Amino acid sequence: MTSAPLRAVVQHPAADLFGLTEALCAVPSVFPGEGPLTDAIETRLRANAASLEITRVANNVVARTQFGCAQRIVIGGHTDTVPANGNETPRRAGDVLHGLGAADMKGGLAVMLRLAETLSDCATARFDVTLFWYEGEEVAEQHNGLRSLFAIDPELVAGDFAILMEPTGGWVEAGCQGTLHLRATYRGARAHTARPWMGRNAIHAASAALAMIAGHDPGTAVVDGLSFRESVQVVGIDGGVANNVVPDECHVVVNRRFAPCWSSEDAEMQLRALLPGADDIERINLSPAAAPNLMNPLVAQFIGTLDLAVRPKLGWTDVARFASRGIPAINFGPGDPTVAHTAEECVARHEIDGCYAALARFVCIE
Repeated sequence: MTSAPLRAVVQHPAADLFGLTEALCAVPSVFPGEGPLTDAIETRLRANAASLEITRVANNVVARTQFGCAQRIVIGGHTDTVPANGNETPRRAGDVLHGLGAADMKGGLAVMLRLAETLSDCATARFDVTLFWYEGEEVAEQHNGLRSLFAIDPELVAGDFAILMEPTGGWVEAGCQGTLHLRATYRGARAHTARPWMGRNAIHAASAALAMIAGHDPGTAVVDGLSFRESVQVVGIDGGVANNVVPDECHVVVNRRFAPCWSSEDAEMQLRALLPGADDIERINLSPAAAPNLMNPLVAQFIGTLDLAVRPKLGWTDVARFASRGIPAINFGPGDPTVAHTAEECVARHEIDGCYAALARFVCIE
């Protein structure tokens, strides 16, 4: 822990959440480089939240209270960011912090650190609380730290209700869409482009599917009163041999975002129907949707106690990992989700402070 940015993460006063967020943003943490930031978080927790049970698994840290409460709330956030886009150095503009990870989700990580430190000396909590900081959320599924925690020791992140600190602008974003990628292969036969009738053009064979998808509107599905707008998009196409050769193979990759009213099997069947004439269809990846669970007592209590507005989560988040294990989960964190992953990423002081105040009130620690 030798660099100034890392020391700032360890030593910055928790009460200044805006400044703590800035300190966190100053430490690069693009996967697989979360290690130094994880070290700083662990060091800070062991110094300032010593009464919590703290466990390190690779570049994931879990801090758990052991009050003996009847129910446990799980609150988590990922430490990695997408690659920088000219915004790697955080800067302030009044009460707005600009920089990589400001919204997604180092403001949320700062809130979690303050919660951990407050809980360490708490005598009034209504719930036991688990807080976890995890690696690899912004990259491929196999690198996801929460996935690893569930695989290695699921009790570390078990609970009755989970909150993911994805930026939501003060809203509760309930549930999430599922996401599915299929790769369709169209085969033909090579020939010289001067004599194309002697072959079969595989790219042309894919044209019916491309036209069908381009004209397809999957519509909006209403689940628990929330409108989940669905989408189907071609996200990749590959084919061709040389400029004078009729292509004998074409691969089309299609992404479907589907509402939680559909099972994974339903979503795949619907997407396959939009790929007529394919010689082979391969599933690349599939992440199931998560239901909003607005009628769950803890979800309803969280929303009602804090008088929060609710909207559907358009996109996939790790709430689905909890939902697949029977744990209701929501997205709730500081920052505007529409600026995440952009060069203009930012978060306002009042968003960070407001998020902490809401979570602290819910667990009754202040």
